[in-house]
Amino acid sequence: MTPRSAFPLAALGLLLAACSTSRTPQAAAPLNQFAADTTLRRIATAQDQRQSQALRPFLHHPKARYRQAAAMAFASVQDRAVLPDLLSTLSDANVDVRVATAFALGQTADSLAAAPLASQIGTETDARARRYELEALGKCVAKGTLPLLLRVPSSATPTDTLLAVGQAWGLYRAGLRGLTSEAAVRRTVGLLSRTQPYGARLAAAQTLARTPRLDLTDYEAPVAAAATNDPSYAVRAAATAALGKVKAPTLAPTLAGILRRDPDYRVRVAALRAMNASMYLPVKEAAWAALEDPQGQVALTAAEFFLTHATGETGQLFLDKASRMTAWRPRAVVLAAALHHAAPTEKPAIREAIQRRYVAATDAYEKAFLLKALGEDPAAFAFVEQATFAPNQPPVVSTYGIEALVALRSRVDFPEAQQPLFVQTLEKAIGSNDVALIGTAAGALKEPKLQMRRDFRNLALLRSAQQRISLPRDVEAWIALQQALDYLENKTTPTPAPSAAAQHPIDWALVQTIPAGQRATVTTSKGVVELRLLVEEAPGSVASFVQLTKDGFYNGKNFHRVVPNFVAQGGCPRGDGWGGTDYTLRSEFFDRGYGEGAVGLASAGKDTESCQWFITHSPTPHLDGRYTIFAVVERGMDVVHRLDIGDRITSVALTPAGQSSH
Repeated sequence: MTPRSAFPLAALGLLLAACSTSRTPQAAAPLNQFAADTTLRRIATAQDQRQSQALRPFLHHPKARYRQAAAMAFASVQDRAVLPDLLSTLSDANVDVRVATAFALGQTADSLAAAPLASQIGTETDARARRYELEALGKCVAKGTLPLLLRVPSSATPTDTLLAVGQAWGLYRAGLRGLTSEAAVRRTVGLLSRTQPYGARLAAAQTLARTPRLDLTDYEAPVAAAATNDPSYAVRAAATAALGKVKAPTLAPTLAGILRRDPDYRVRVAALRAMNASMYLPVKEAAWAALEDPQGQVALTAAEFFLTHATGETGQLFLDKASRMTAWRPRAVVLAAALHHAAPTEKPAIREAIQRRYVAATDAYEKAFLLKALGEDPAAFAFVEQATFAPNQPPVVSTYGIEALVALRSRVDFPEAQQPLFVQTLEKAIGSNDVALIGTAAGALKEPKLQMRRDFRNLALLRSAQQRISLPRDVEAWIALQQALDYLENKTTPTPAPSAAAQHPIDWALVQTIPAGQRATVTTSKGVVELRLLVEEAPGSVASFVQLTKDGFYNGKNFHRVVPNFVAQGGCPRGDGWGGTDYTLRSEFFDRGYGEGAVGLASAGKDTESCQWFITHSPTPHLDGRYTIFAVVERGMDVVHRLDIGDRITSVALTPAGQSSH
């Protein structure tokens, strides 16, 4: 360190001169793009309020930045009436505008856009824009226009790797809607090759895994090669899932090998899910060993495999296994398997063992899952009903209880003599003040196989419950009640849900205080997860999250939903997924897909987002454009992968941009 007396006089003079010439201090840079740009705020407000007429002029604004923002806004508005406007913007001179327009056209999913998109692809000069136009085409094609996706544009160059990526994602988007052909499947399998770029391989594997009703028996070799050899866990996992559509005796050893050897737990989860009852004996030992997998999500999925697919086993075998397990969630599923596979003479003892464990359990989530396990035996109906309606019960216990009661009624061995009792149970639930009991019971009323048109007559009770519903917070229960009424009254046209379009405008005063790189530190019972909030892409959603964080809303909440190799979800004030705030948010969709560590807002449908959020374990592109992404995980994905139901959110705190909690 230089002593103060040794500071050079010449340097001091230069410093004083510099200070004397700086007559006005430089203004601080805006925290985010909305802080100093009123036009962007106007565009975002029009998007939020679904005002197409206010947005239209911006598609023709002299500044490309505003044309791009307006085009992207229509991805959330999704107004097919503006299709001509968007098609005219598809040939904009600015490539960013064309990309945004293609994304918005895909979000409208209008088949009338297919031919114009294909025409634009044929003349497109920019590889990135062509990639987005191809994906948008996949969202817009119909059965007759599917071949448009298989054409190679004459304007493409041999080195255009984005062409393969765009075509693969286009085939994926079409496949999600059940649109495929033998030529499309052949091309998709070709895109699995190791010579293809990662984006194309991932999209191809996802296409094969998620396109319904595919028979991939003839493609076992290339799909298995991707499942076992691709360098990306995400491609291996999706390809492994696709192997579930192969009908060949050689498949069982392949899946068992993946389960035993793949280093990534998400691939092992996919292997278990691809197994079925027909291959039970060849994979049994590998699945049995997976019950001891140190990654809890694999152990849980193995338990679910035995519940669903075990054949020729006794209930006592699973009861004995459960008695040696320490992790409560897979243990509860193994107990369900014990009851499910038990012989009639075994059931009483197993049922009583589960009921004793329920009484002894102190964790509300374990109690909830034990009630779910009892949903495998109609003789447990009275016990489950008593637990469901017990006073001062944690909401999650009541919620799982009513779900178990509905599951019991859905069983083919549910006694005919007990059906009037089930109707009384539904009436009790609908007459309660518990939104989950109401919503779940209403959902049961519209299940055709339960034949509730024959048994349920009290429509006045449904209308009374609907009047007690707090909107927009409990819109999901309101919708369930209305759907039940429509079904019971044989209405052919669904009654629309109440509009939530003007419930919670964007808090621009708050948005303008949020840095573009704002971090949030989520401290959980398993460790710390650091998020980066996307205020420039989803200002309304981020503002709501920031305000709730400042209010301490999330502190002490739980992760109430964890699905292996899918999501960890929390933030529900009830702890069971049925809770929310007294307002809803509008969906904010933009050009960002659900990769590993994307943080999205849960919803009951478009424009019904609230306080619950989830983090993805791996790429989940079927969520793209359906759920708002408002943040991404910057650090702590190892913690996310360890989270389970019941883990606590100790606190959520905002961290200044550029700083880290680590």
